[in-house]
Amino acid sequence: MTSTTNANPQKRDERLQQESILKRLLRRPELGAVGGAILVWVFFAIAAGERGFLSLRGTATYLEIAAELGILAVPVALLMIGGEFDLSVGSLIGSSGMIIAILSVEYQVNMWIAIVVALVISLIIGALNGLLVVRTKLPSFIITLGSLFIIRGATIGLTRLITGRTQVGGLRDMPGYDQVQALFASTINIADPASVRGLQAQFPISIIWWLVIAAIATIVLLRTPIGNWIFGAGGDQNAARNVGVPVDKVKIGLFMLTAAAAWLVATIQVISVNGADTLRGEQREFFAIIAVVIGGTLLTGGYGSAIGAVFGALIFGMVQQGIVFTGVDSDWFLVFMGAMLIVAVLVNNFIRKRASEAK
Repeated sequence: MTSTTNANPQKRDERLQQESILKRLLRRPELGAVGGAILVWVFFAIAAGERGFLSLRGTATYLEIAAELGILAVPVALLMIGGEFDLSVGSLIGSSGMIIAILSVEYQVNMWIAIVVALVISLIIGALNGLLVVRTKLPSFIITLGSLFIIRGATIGLTRLITGRTQVGGLRDMPGYDQVQALFASTINIADPASVRGLQAQFPISIIWWLVIAAIATIVLLRTPIGNWIFGAGGDQNAARNVGVPVDKVKIGLFMLTAAAAWLVATIQVISVNGADTLRGEQREFFAIIAVVIGGTLLTGGYGSAIGAVFGALIFGMVQQGIVFTGVDSDWFLVFMGAMLIVAVLVNNFIRKRASEAK
């Protein structure tokens, strides 16, 4: 009797352990994005593998696109987990880049100083966005949509007033460019065995920026009290306030974080292309939100992950370059991304439903 009694609890424990692993897997927000990234890679590997998609140079091209979007998408994911949106990040990319270019080229300011000035202005705008949201109680969608138009219009108007045009180039000749270029726009060159001409694959340093930001964001979300505050602020503000979470400060800080991410993307772009354009960053806010939603973050807040945003951005990069490698008209890219957004929402709903049923 004793041995039988001891055996049964063991079996029950094993079953419970298996169910626990399954539930944990189903509850991971990024599960759908990981599966989607694998499927997208396999599809383009088959459809365009011989046309360069599988080469190191092909990998570098889609990782570069994914990195620039991912740098923006990871902080946007944190903000959306916190229950808010920021539609002004695209216009902030244009304004930050233009501030750097105008100060450097038109006023001969050292590039390091110009970059710091652009960062400070971006943080101020992010703080104002957050302050308006928490003070007025208006939806962040409306507040930041207004900011988008104000920042974009001011960037175009002031740039025309100062320079008489909407593009500013010639940064390579400015003081401090070489040091800035090494930090924000250098490349890691690796010999590409698939290249018949012995060309090297150039992996931009923005990929490292992207992965470091994603790693820090993941640690903050999963291992620190601030991560709990972000989930609490997005899940139930009143309950979070009742247990002492500084909801307003958390949200203002997250808006400043997305503004800083927009500044970083702008800096990388300006240094990489040796110039700025007032329209640079256009639609980036929507692509970032798509990447975040594909990554499993809820539009309603309180649920999501930084890792999911990484895979969402990776899918974006693979699709954009994969279409080029297959020779399909790039106009179909937006159609594919819109379809991916709808499919991602359906998959996320399905996964959450299965997770709740597994309880």
